[in-house]
Amino acid sequence: MKRREFVTLLVGAATWPLAVQAQQPQMPVIGYFSARSPDAEAPIRVPVLKALQESGFEAGRNVAIEYRFAEGHDERSPAIAVELVRRQVAMLVATDRPSALAARAATATIPIVFTSGADPVQLGLVASFNRPGGNATGVSLFTTELGPKRLGLVRELLPKPGIIAFIVNANSASTPSQIQEMQGAAQAVQQRLLVLSVGTEEQVDKAFTTLAERNVTAILYGASVFFQVISERLIALAARYRIPALYEWREFVTAGGLMSYSTDRNEVGREAGSYAGRILKGEQPADLPVVQSSRFEFVINLKTAKALGLEIPPTLLARADEVVE
Repeated sequence: MKRREFVTLLVGAATWPLAVQAQQPQMPVIGYFSARSPDAEAPIRVPVLKALQESGFEAGRNVAIEYRFAEGHDERSPAIAVELVRRQVAMLVATDRPSALAARAATATIPIVFTSGADPVQLGLVASFNRPGGNATGVSLFTTELGPKRLGLVRELLPKPGIIAFIVNANSASTPSQIQEMQGAAQAVQQRLLVLSVGTEEQVDKAFTTLAERNVTAILYGASVFFQVISERLIALAARYRIPALYEWREFVTAGGLMSYSTDRNEVGREAGSYAGRILKGEQPADLPVVQSSRFEFVINLKTAKALGLEIPPTLLARADEVVE
């Protein structure tokens, strides 16, 4: 073989794999982001991934996923959304109100699948439930509206509750409306309510000192990703001060909290993952009606109740979807 032919053969052998790689279709990338922490996001992330897999998309095989988490800081969400848009992802999956709003502000073209605890029409995420009309669709779940229901559950637990505290996130955009709704519900049943706003873990610690000074008999929490991120701290403080607390999500209760009442996030994640799979297959968000979550979970931890010296009324036990013993 002549030297020139040999060199040409080597060059061809070296470049051939690159040429084949260039001809292969590029793996789509999903930008998945949340204002929660990775641990707090798991109850939604796991069913999302499972539904994606059932749709034929498996992370690392035929789809890539870029994860971003704001760790309880809502204000970080816009920068995360912009970063993922610049990454030219094929889709954005935004699993809470701050992330959904940030995604919608960052792009009018990249498909968005959201989950939101507030009305997506009022937030401007979609034109309507049945006809989203733009590049976004997803799942609407009840979170901020459940405050009065949780108040009623606490009053069943403690027929003469005295003062009930309502702790809210000072940095959440939905806090004013939550306070207004809860105050209205409390006034309707002549319930004394102490509203405390916290935005840092240090403020949470001070709030519990205030609760003890005011002889508060029970705690309710507003809807907030920040509280999900610091769930262990909230549970430990309630145990230390021996104050019954009703939380937003079941994970608080399985970790040692007393009670929770919420939407079923497993269902929410499945619906969001299913929509993500359908969009990856070519459907348009504008043609996929927003799903309204309809399943709720009431969870009670009997071990925690015993530690607090509480007897759970049979009427509450009968309505519980899950009892942790």
